[in-house]
Amino acid sequence: MSDYSNKTITVDKALSLVKDGDHIVTGMAAAEAHDFFMDIHKIIDRGVKDVTVSNCLPMAEGDYLTNPKYIGKINVNSWFYTPQLRRNHAIDAVSYIPNHLHTAGWKRRDHLKTNIFICNASPPDRHGFVSLSLSATYERGIRLASDMVILEINPKVPRAFGDVEVHVRDIDYLIESNYDLPEVPDVEPNETDNKIGKLIADQIEDGDCIQLGIGGMPNAIAKALYNKKDLGVHTEMLTSEMAKLFEAGVITGRRKKLYPGKLVCTFVFGTRSMYDFVHDNPGVLVKDGDWVNDPYVIGQNDHQVSINSSVEVDVTGQCASESIGTKQISGTGGQADTAIGAQRSKGGRSYICLYSTATIKGEDGQPKKVSKIVPCLNRGAIVSLSRMDVDRVVTEYGIAELRGTNVRERVERLSAIAHPDFREDIVRQSQELGIIGRKSF
Repeated sequence: MSDYSNKTITVDKALSLVKDGDHIVTGMAAAEAHDFFMDIHKIIDRGVKDVTVSNCLPMAEGDYLTNPKYIGKINVNSWFYTPQLRRNHAIDAVSYIPNHLHTAGWKRRDHLKTNIFICNASPPDRHGFVSLSLSATYERGIRLASDMVILEINPKVPRAFGDVEVHVRDIDYLIESNYDLPEVPDVEPNETDNKIGKLIADQIEDGDCIQLGIGGMPNAIAKALYNKKDLGVHTEMLTSEMAKLFEAGVITGRRKKLYPGKLVCTFVFGTRSMYDFVHDNPGVLVKDGDWVNDPYVIGQNDHQVSINSSVEVDVTGQCASESIGTKQISGTGGQADTAIGAQRSKGGRSYICLYSTATIKGEDGQPKKVSKIVPCLNRGAIVSLSRMDVDRVVTEYGIAELRGTNVRERVERLSAIAHPDFREDIVRQSQELGIIGRKSF
């Protein structure tokens, strides 16, 4: 405890340690060092220049991101965009870092030295270990390679197990904090979500090992799984719905090959009740993202099921999941990692889910319905999952199984799960563009 006291500093003192040209990396999502980044604009006031920040799904919208006086004065880079980062990207104040999640950390380390690593952590236990419980996505490798480690110690951060325990002796400075952790509210599924959720839930078998994300559609899938038995979890993100399935006895992990009986994830993001579920729970393991999301590791679990979403899918199977045209809206994350890994698994499957249509503003300024299954992706759209790696695509109209199919079969199967208003036009345009021959159907 004397070591703890000697290393405890204020936020202002931590900011005074930032020098010209420093590269600062913070934890992902709820693991971000909130107090530090709410005040980081103060380094600009004292004339510090050329500072780079690397983050992922940051939650703290401090002045450096929101105040015109400071926006763009710090070089902000991100592995995954939030709405605030999208707005700042438009004025060239943020730049996206292309990545697959399982390689994000080491590739960034290869490119740019980390001078300061800072995130939040639980208070130390009686042995002097704190827990960086909310994310091990890239944090461990960057922490070990950085010049300086600063942790915001917050009693509201749960204590978890895995690749997240760090002894106080291995930390340079500590900041005592007490902020509420950012939460992802439980989104209530809509009618379309429930249709897609049922289609996929009907495909899930007892003993399958699942990976889910957040939002109405994944929640609908989870809510439709309560009649299943002995499901396992090997996932990028641990969600509130997974915690509920565990507490209901649906998720047991008994049949898993890797860490049977454990919910394995690489970051934790959800409601306060979910953070309480994680706290001191030996059934949850937060492991390094470069291991959890490695497709070769994922494939070692039998019957691994990967479920992700996409913005639009073309008729050959290309999935644009992180941009609308050239506009970056989120990030690749672990979509390719988990989709490829699941297909390496014995009995594994990968699902890409999307609504059949979206509503956009037409040239006349009026709302216009468009198909999300298209002959060609929007100009400049980023392909998050290649057509070589797509397996099954799901809309509210059904499931298109694409594994091993040729392009002609893909056009036929994908157009069949498009909205009925667009099916004939999708086939016609595919013929006119030469994607398939005119006599294909």
